[in-house]
Amino acid sequence: HGDETGEKKHITNWETGDADYDVKKFGQDELSMRVRVGRNLIGFNLPGAMDKEERINFEKSILPAFDQLIGKYGGKVHSLTPDFGAEDEANPNLITEEEYKALVDSHVMFKDMASDPYLNSAGISDDWPYGRGCWQSDDKMRIIWFGEEDQLRIMCMKKGSNLLDVFTNLNEMLGTVESIDGIEFAKDENYGFVTSCPSNLGTGM
Repeated sequence: HGDETGEKKHITNWETGDADYDVKKFGQDELSMRVRVGRNLIGFNLPGAMDKEERINFEKSILPAFDQLIGKYGGKVHSLTPDFGAEDEANPNLITEEEYKALVDSHVMFKDMASDPYLNSAGISDDWPYGRGCWQSDDKMRIIWFGEEDQLRIMCMKKGSNLLDVFTNLNEMLGTVESIDGIEFAKDENYGFVTSCPSNLGTGM
């Protein structure tokens, strides 16, 4: 971004100071608010380079982390993966087509990636719907997508007027996710968190 020296480094800073983030000052009332970050894990290819087996293995590897999040925030995992490859290895979190549609309609789950020409061209939507799904907390505010454009899309959403509410809750949940054994986000010391789309490099937000 205009750095001719090549010496600048990205710094992620969640400090908000004493700024007013309430949209009521703009004449708005209650809004549907969402803040999210994209994250990818060390040890796995970015989604565009994954094959079906790796997508399944990624989903299976992240399930213990979801168990810990469920212990803290409640909720459940909603998976689109028809099976885990082996004939005797069923997916305990598999949801029906009707359940999937309801989650999409409520903006909890992402839409069918196979119908997106941009994701198709990048290989990101390959092997749909294997390795795709989400976790949502009991309070419906905390959501983590897995298997979308990035391996993880970690987000908070709620209705209200103060954007700081969702921002602060996301920061707190992100800290929880990062503290889980086995979770190590891919990060470059110069560019920040690594994402599939270069426009998200840095905070991934």
